[in-house]
Amino acid sequence: FMRQDLISHNTVRSHRPSSLPALDQVGRFILITGGTRSGKSRFAVELARTLPGRIAYIATCRAMDKEMRQRITRHRRARPKHWSTIEHPSDPATTLTQLNRKVQGVIVDCLTMYVSELVVQGRSDAAIQQKVRRLCRTIRTVSYPVLMVTNEVGWGVVPEYELGRRFRDLAGVANQIAA
Repeated sequence: FMRQDLISHNTVRSHRPSSLPALDQVGRFILITGGTRSGKSRFAVELARTLPGRIAYIATCRAMDKEMRQRITRHRRARPKHWSTIEHPSDPATTLTQLNRKVQGVIVDCLTMYVSELVVQGRSDAAIQQKVRRLCRTIRTVSYPVLMVTNEVGWGVVPEYELGRRFRDLAGVANQIAA
């Protein structure tokens, strides 16, 4: 049995890593959620910097346009160069298993973009939920702490189009599964 805890990046805001909670005090699976551009990824990086040893960063986002490429570049600059970065793996659960005993911590950034990618691939809602469940089961079995970033997309305006509403609902279900 592995204990899972949730902490809000808004409740532990600081620019001093020494004020961050030790991962052994909050659990081995930390779900970091919040609104768009609220500092979730930055918080995950700050928290992971407190870990000794090798850190891997799993980036689930695909650079499809100029704005997204700029966003990815900003994220790359924000993390230490010596960390391993795995860009857009087709199966993050398998990637986590492959990293077992090779790293001392992993950031998965982010669950919402992974769900988005599965929607764009044309996966069914059931298939997407199954993939998210598999990812979360895998996280609970690895030998290292995992910090997973996700967006809270349901607090805003109801999307105008069916695909947007489907994505919002799937992201909410994915967050429930992860939590």
